[in-house]
Amino acid sequence: MATATQTEIRTWDDREVDCENCPHSGLSDSGNCERGRACVRDRYAPRVDRFFRRNPELASEYFSHPCFEVRAIAANYADISSLPWLVGDVDETVRAIVALRLPHFLLPKLREDPHREVRIRVASRLEGRDLAAMAEDPDYYVRIVVARRLDPSFLTLMMNDDDPEVRRIVAQRIWANQLEGMVSDPEASVRLEVARRLMPRLLAYLQCDSDWRVRYEVARRVSESRIESMLDDPDELVRELVQTRLSSPHPWEAEQD
Repeated sequence: MATATQTEIRTWDDREVDCENCPHSGLSDSGNCERGRACVRDRYAPRVDRFFRRNPELASEYFSHPCFEVRAIAANYADISSLPWLVGDVDETVRAIVALRLPHFLLPKLREDPHREVRIRVASRLEGRDLAAMAEDPDYYVRIVVARRLDPSFLTLMMNDDDPEVRRIVAQRIWANQLEGMVSDPEASVRLEVARRLMPRLLAYLQCDSDWRVRYEVARRVSESRIESMLDDPDELVRELVQTRLSSPHPWEAEQD
């Protein structure tokens, strides 16, 4: 494998790497520092990464380095006890890495980070009330992550979210006895999820829904005693399902009232 040429071995600010005046020159004898392959001064991130992989105990010494890539790579290898130092780093790449490694009890410090990628990572790790505090995050994808992970007991906080995809996830996960509050959702895809899980005795709320998919799901699940009112449904597929159920010698019901 070809080694790096002299012209390739440059620092992050485009100066020649000076091994003689490097504070880590003593590491070269043990192979922990290798010019053109494992060097913290090199402008190529893989070489910096290789340096910290071999010398993780030195990572925290570079938390104030002027190059964000060096700080970000250092954050990957530093002891987690030192990571609070980087919570306020000016670069979101660094803070995003910190968000993946920071001890849980310190994660709320990044809950209102200005960058969505950082908050997404925070939301992927928080639990309980700490996660519920992100239910009104300004970014829709952060709220999607929250809705997917939040305990169902907290999901009433998100029943009226501005984004239909968030509400659809809520309808999939909220306790079934709380779904009644979502039967009038303005988005058909949300009401479809509601129809799939709503208690059968409450399906009458959706029998005249404007979307045929919702009515089809109602016809599939509603009790036989209440299905006859759907014989005149405007959609052919819904009417066929109703007729099939009513003409079956052993009428089936998906669930009991």
